[in-house]
Amino acid sequence: MTPLLIGLLLVNAAFNVLVWPTFYRRVARDPRARDASGRPARFLIVHAVLIGAALLLAAASAVVAIIALTA
Repeated sequence: MTPLLIGLLLVNAAFNVLVWPTFYRRVARDPRARDASGRPARFLIVHAVLIGAALLLAAASAVVAIIALTA
């Protein structure tokens, strides 16, 4: 794999790890995140799933980049 692609994968992983947790904190504080009884609303659940998927892809990007670096 070319060094440019390896760098792109690492930048992608770093960006996702830095951005999504901050976004989750903002979503969790949003009034739409909880219903009247304090349980998580669909707004929070959907965003948590999307953020989890983004972080999973970030981990996969980092693993592929590390494998490519050592190959």
